[in-house]
Amino acid sequence: MTPAPVPTRKELEELLDDSARAWLGDAFAEAARAAAAPPAASSPYAAHTWELRFAAAGRHCGHEHADAARTLILGEARAGLDTLTRLYQQGSAAERRAVLLALPALVRGPQALPLIDDALRTNDTRLIAAAVGPYAAAHLDPHPWRHAVLKCLFTGVPADVVAGLERRAAGDGELARMLTDFAAERTAAGRAVPHDLGRVLTLTGHKPEEL
Repeated sequence: MTPAPVPTRKELEELLDDSARAWLGDAFAEAARAAAAPPAASSPYAAHTWELRFAAAGRHCGHEHADAARTLILGEARAGLDTLTRLYQQGSAAERRAVLLALPALVRGPQALPLIDDALRTNDTRLIAAAVGPYAAAHLDPHPWRHAVLKCLFTGVPADVVAGLERRAAGDGELARMLTDFAAERTAAGRAVPHDLGRVLTLTGHKPEEL
């Protein structure tokens, strides 16, 4: 579940067999051509071909390498926010996850936060894990970020996947209150308190014994 660091193109190619490596090379070439084409010269077909490669990455590179292949293809295409949004909205869960993983490298400002918000509204733990990465750490406001942490605890996503957790949780009294309330609700309902909750509470400067 924990998103692995995106490998370099060379690192990924070393993990693939000859057929997958050749397919990926073609995908990179098509993405690079689309990125290099002036807007007036770009054709819907040129964009369509690399986007088909993006969608088919799992089938050709193996599902264990699909995240890396798709993320690198997006980078090679220099996909902008409009393209990323369309691919996210139209894609499968695996394709949406790749878009989320690519955001830190492709979107500098907070404009892609609607994609993060959408992923955090789901109960798909792989999407949630991808959504709380470096992009969310850099751009989510405190209130939605706190709720993202709670969503991880509620759905069983390990707190370790929350990028910037130690920095953002430090001294956060409101997060501590939310964690304490959440723990009390679980206890009152006879349900187990997530094991990560105490560790996150400690990061805020409060003691787990206060639960």
